[in-house]
Amino acid sequence: MLGAICFHPILFLVIFTLITALSLWEFYGLMDHYENTTIQRVISSIGGAYLFIGTFMFANGLADRNIFLPYLLFLMYTLIAELYHKAPNPINNWAFTLLAQVYCAGTFSMLNFITSIPNTPGEIVFTPLYALAIFVFIWLNDTGAYLVGSRIGKRRLFERISPKKSWEGFFGGLVVVLAASQVFAWYAPGISRYNWLGLSFSIVLFGTWGDLIESLLKRTLGVKDSGKLLPGHGGMLDRFDSVMMAIPASYIYIELFIRN
Repeated sequence: MLGAICFHPILFLVIFTLITALSLWEFYGLMDHYENTTIQRVISSIGGAYLFIGTFMFANGLADRNIFLPYLLFLMYTLIAELYHKAPNPINNWAFTLLAQVYCAGTFSMLNFITSIPNTPGEIVFTPLYALAIFVFIWLNDTGAYLVGSRIGKRRLFERISPKKSWEGFFGGLVVVLAASQVFAWYAPGISRYNWLGLSFSIVLFGTWGDLIESLLKRTLGVKDSGKLLPGHGGMLDRFDSVMMAIPASYIYIELFIRN
């Protein structure tokens, strides 16, 4: 993951296109009421992967806005196809397909706008710093929350959805991430320490909500893990649930308080 973010933009494109496609495939597989065929599942996963590729091309100045026209056709196809599937409840198929596109493909695609920074007129530079920070902060938050929560956690954070999470764990993870943000501030002094604190707090807050959202999804569907692809972690959604909310929150914060 670190290599994909830091080594080369093409590696970043390949790895995160794959992550997007696998996340979509897994999401559609979770839906017991998803009445479309395997072919539709494949098409929808490819459609979301194309969105990531398209936003990468557009954000890095390699294509104009016409790059999104095939994705627009895919969305139109999604609606029209239900006329011919004869499913008992086509609204379910529309809802699940489009929800996954927003939840998985849409959030990952925002990474491209975070990593692509205009340098001079007509030139865009791939800058992995913020993407690196998002993932490192999420990993440190998970680690800090687990270490603190497993030892002294007593007050439940959101017992209805995730009984094991505690307020002590939340603040333990937050403290670790706030401290780590100052390491990034030392490494990238062009961004103020206060903005690093604000960005890291946003990532912890929305990352926690992202974790709870996926827990709500699994609880609603009656499954323990979203998949079995990653031994010890479960599925793609289990591994990237926090990131899916942290990415748009980071993008908003970066655009409002750092780049402006």
